[in-house]
Amino acid sequence: MHLIDTHTHLYVEAFDDDQDEAIARAMASGVDRFFLPAIDQTYTQRMLALQRKYPDRIDLMMGLHPTHVNENVEEELAHVAQMLDAHSFVAVGEIGIDLYWDKTHAQAQQKAFDQQIYWAKERGLPIVIHCREAFDEVFEVLEGHRGDDLKGIFHCFTGTLSHAHRAIDLNLFLGIGGVVTFKNGKIDQFLAEIPLTNIVLETDAPYLAPVPYRGKRNESAYLPLIAEKVAHLYGRSLAEVAEQTTANARKVFGDF
Repeated sequence: MHLIDTHTHLYVEAFDDDQDEAIARAMASGVDRFFLPAIDQTYTQRMLALQRKYPDRIDLMMGLHPTHVNENVEEELAHVAQMLDAHSFVAVGEIGIDLYWDKTHAQAQQKAFDQQIYWAKERGLPIVIHCREAFDEVFEVLEGHRGDDLKGIFHCFTGTLSHAHRAIDLNLFLGIGGVVTFKNGKIDQFLAEIPLTNIVLETDAPYLAPVPYRGKRNESAYLPLIAEKVAHLYGRSLAEVAEQTTANARKVFGDF
């Protein structure tokens, strides 16, 4: 069985003490490829260093996370543009709008999101979207970019069935993670109504650990628990889910 973790922050401080071990555990559990989203420029060197260590296992994205949009947003965006020109990345992400923690920079988040989508389309890259309590705002920006050149993943999808259909209509895959195992996660109630061909699997490690590890540090080794829940909801075998979601990830990121 081969699984792809399409969204994992293996380079953050939570893995400082056991980064190599966490990657080894994931690989032992059947996860053999890791896609790392960016946060802001303070993490860029950590990401690049980890990819140098595992060049055949790790792929990097570049972008400015919406919760890190603040007074220095222009400096951060300049860094994103510079990195996109200087290195090879598989996506622009994670980008989007987050109005859960702070609405102070809501307008700046929207502008940064719009700009980074433009850069992704310009380079023929997919986008990876972060959306928290901002579905209307995110879709408003996305509709302005509707077209064959818009592609990517709605990361950590926690919306409604209507949101799901709208995202798919915009040529986006749904990133399904630990929330699908939560009793109050809600997406388990309708996920099987969405074709398996429209979802990819992710952990968002070290955040959002699946049951039975909820509340603890998440890691990519827990991806099979998410895959098992998805298989149960769809009434499919784990092998089928692994094969289809890997094929879906290739549609987003290209051959790997």
